[in-house]
Amino acid sequence: MGVALTRAAQWTTASSGTGKLEITPVNESLLKEILEFVEQFSSRHPQEAKHVFKEPLQWTTSLEASDFKTEYDISGPTVKSQETDRDGHPMLQLTPPSISVHSFSQLSKIVQLATDKKLKEVRACLEGKPCQPQNETLHPICILNSQSCILPISHREVRLSPAAVKNDVELLKSFCSEGETRVLTSVQYTSDYEFTNGCRTPPWRQVHGEICYLVIKPCDTQPLHITCSTAGVFLNGENAYDRTSDVYRDLVTLLKSKSPHFAENINKQDFAVQEEPPTQKVQHVELVDAEEQGQPQRSYEHQEKNVHEKARQQLVQNKPGGKKKLEPSLKWKNLGLASPYDEADDKKSKKNAVSEKFAEAQEKMQKKADVSVSSLPGRQSSNKTKTPGGVGGADDFSESSSESEEDEEQPERRTESNTDLPSEYWQIQKLVKYLKGGNQTATVIALCSMRDFNLAQETCQLAIRDVGGLEVLINLLDTEEIKCKIGSLKILKEISRNSQIRRAIADLGGLQTMVKILDSPDKDLKYLAAETIANVAKFRRARRTVRQHGGIKRLVELLDCVPDSAALTEEQEKDVEVARCGALALWSCSKSTRNKEAIRKAGGIPLLARLLKSPHENMLIPVVGTLQECASERSYRIAIQMEGMIEDLVKNLNCDNHELQMHCASAIFKCAEDKRTRDLVRQCEGLQPLVTLLSQADNKQLLAATTGAIWKCSISMENVAKFQDYKALETLVGLLTDQPEEVLVNVVGALGEGAQKPANRATIRKCGGIQPLVNLLTGTNQALLVNVTKAVGACATELENMTIIDRLDGVRLLWSLLKNPNPDVQASAAWAICPCIENAKDSGEMVRSFVGGLELIVNLLKSTNKEVLASVCAAIAKIAKDEENLAVITDHGVVPMLAKLTNTTDDKLRRHLAEAIARCCMWGSNRVLFGEAGAVAPLVRYLKSKDTSVHQATAQALFQLSKDPNNCITMHDNGVVKLLLGMMGSTDEVLQEAAAGCVANIRRLALANEKARYG
Repeated sequence: MGVALTRAAQWTTASSGTGKLEITPVNESLLKEILEFVEQFSSRHPQEAKHVFKEPLQWTTSLEASDFKTEYDISGPTVKSQETDRDGHPMLQLTPPSISVHSFSQLSKIVQLATDKKLKEVRACLEGKPCQPQNETLHPICILNSQSCILPISHREVRLSPAAVKNDVELLKSFCSEGETRVLTSVQYTSDYEFTNGCRTPPWRQVHGEICYLVIKPCDTQPLHITCSTAGVFLNGENAYDRTSDVYRDLVTLLKSKSPHFAENINKQDFAVQEEPPTQKVQHVELVDAEEQGQPQRSYEHQEKNVHEKARQQLVQNKPGGKKKLEPSLKWKNLGLASPYDEADDKKSKKNAVSEKFAEAQEKMQKKADVSVSSLPGRQSSNKTKTPGGVGGADDFSESSSESEEDEEQPERRTESNTDLPSEYWQIQKLVKYLKGGNQTATVIALCSMRDFNLAQETCQLAIRDVGGLEVLINLLDTEEIKCKIGSLKILKEISRNSQIRRAIADLGGLQTMVKILDSPDKDLKYLAAETIANVAKFRRARRTVRQHGGIKRLVELLDCVPDSAALTEEQEKDVEVARCGALALWSCSKSTRNKEAIRKAGGIPLLARLLKSPHENMLIPVVGTLQECASERSYRIAIQMEGMIEDLVKNLNCDNHELQMHCASAIFKCAEDKRTRDLVRQCEGLQPLVTLLSQADNKQLLAATTGAIWKCSISMENVAKFQDYKALETLVGLLTDQPEEVLVNVVGALGEGAQKPANRATIRKCGGIQPLVNLLTGTNQALLVNVTKAVGACATELENMTIIDRLDGVRLLWSLLKNPNPDVQASAAWAICPCIENAKDSGEMVRSFVGGLELIVNLLKSTNKEVLASVCAAIAKIAKDEENLAVITDHGVVPMLAKLTNTTDDKLRRHLAEAIARCCMWGSNRVLFGEAGAVAPLVRYLKSKDTSVHQATAQALFQLSKDPNNCITMHDNGVVKLLLGMMGSTDEVLQEAAAGCVANIRRLALANEKARYG
């Protein structure tokens, strides 16, 4: 019945999907959702609904001819639809008790006609014959291949909740009757007390995800002592907390495994397909968060949310007493956010936490918050619904590709070392109770008392969340009481340092409220809201929410209120704090590419440039942090140059604050990609402070930023000369060992640039840098390998260095890197091999000693990467200097591969390709083979290039090719003589000689033809 259904549903047979559905709450939930999907399919997707199945859906139906009305032809008990396919066959045909359906449109109509038998028909359909849709329409239970419509079960993971376990237990109790139909003897809870969250385990076990303990007596085995948790169910030992069996997905699966009598008889029971009573809780099947996976939001998600919202409202309206009471959905129960109105037995209420095994998966399943939180007693606001951001269009899903896993904030797991909760937990729970029901004075006192706790401690942070305090604190932000708002924000600011708390704040819609507070005239509220936003916006969805609700523009406006003077009045100090917190929030938000653009459009760059001149270090850190984060965008790098910020960054390199120094160096690291910036750093005398910071070897973050800045600045040879004067290379060589990879990448990169100067190559050798560089060739870090191969290649241009590299087997290591799947590593290794071959003693024999080495390098000519091709051609030109090696690579088919590349327009590739062809012409009949492969005419076009180095290599290749008469004719026909005549007057002697030689060969052939013709 489709892969999604086979995985999600629970069948009586293995995995074929052709058996009967088991009697479980999971299947009941799936049936209802499939029914909802099918009912709305025709209206939502009318075109797809008309697609004809390759084979019809067939099942045994309970419908009769009398149930059908218009649009159908009825003949006795037989019914045929008036709608037909292209062959004239009816799209629906009923021959009791069998029915066959050929399209989704008819399937939707049957569901509507079935009225109170809808679920029964859906179940019968799923258990019936599968269909194979034509064209691109898939099985109705699978994902449609059009318009992003999906069935919910295809992206869901099922988890146990207290409601689901309770349903299972009630179902199993119904099988405990006397007589032949009895499947179980008894099913009992070990505790009759049920907490407000539906759990029956002690609070200190609920934090581990345990829901209840059961004693089930099967008919054929000893009593089973079972623990039910959010992760599944399992047998426990004498101590109820110890697991003594595997974890099963539900009680029915466990019992079928442990009791043969139960397994044999359970499938004989009638499947109770019935509408859910209005007072029964809805089992929630979580939707995997497509947003966090980088997937577009599917159209069904909104529908799925509405289904559960309606079910919950129906539950509330039918409660005894008739009083409406809004409750959070079970999605929030899983998060551990109890309703703010569950005041009964607050002291003992605890979160229904997930187990460690499923902690990460549970975090990913939080997408949209459909929690309705009514206002607290005495508050001005009435019932309101908090929903997080993420409801926009294409704007929602384009974030910075550079965002790391840290940005996604993997959920932190609760420690399980202490089974007893500290006293602070219960005290905070009491204070939350006062927040819920107290007046203004009691609320302020409760907020002040809560701040007396150590809110940096995880226990206190999660205690506030677990007992429903977050909803109350966020609700207080909508009141008109300034003191309540300030108190709430001060608490939120502290506890939002916890990743679980900030996700919960975003889910409850707290960010939207805080963004609105940024417009408040009260400066205390502004800076507290901005700092809390800075803490919360540590993950992608939160950053997007801030942008979508106008937060970026408001945060930028906070920067425009800072005086330039160092001596400040009390009011001015508040202005500084507001701007500092605004910069902090922008720093957090700037990890997103769209937010960087939003900051720029909001006019943030001039304001940041002004703040960069501030004498206050606590202001400078978030400002520079924001700039270095944004400097990954070229528009920001240009703006940093134009606004004169390089001078201020260099100035702050000399401060005593290591964090500020790190951010300044990091900003220079990113900006120094541009030559103008590198020149400005040198002109502002920023190179010496960078070298001085290399002494801070214990601070790895500062060292990584500093070495990165030195690396990028070393791209300019003028800066390399300065670094040479400051003895930077000697210090860098000392950092080649016992450093993290992020530092090594930058150190080796700087040495590679510095080694372009002969004096520095000698310095690296004298300082003992060759051996650690060669040792790094065995690493796996791709960026490090690219840099270290470049550095080794640069050092290899010195004969003394090459001797050391050869002795350390460095050439073999370089050659092995040609097998690396990364094209950047392949290209860098091939470039490094060139000077090694050129300067090694008996290089021909050395190359032949590498088993399979020549075949490997020839096969790289099949690469699609132009840099790889250029570097390999350069290496082949060096290899072909040895006649024996040239013969080997010829046998490996180097000639047709080189000829195939001649139509390129890339001048770098053209140059080295021409060099390789020139060298390869010197063996056997390779000249003739090049001509036959069509390589001559494209080479003539190379002479029209504006790159003079291409001219020299091409002229040499044409000279070698012109030794074959047929090639001379081809050259002449393509106008080579005129081009070569101009190059014969070049100041480049090599070019002169090659051009003249080629023209001479063509002329000789012409004279020979004339002599043969005229005698």
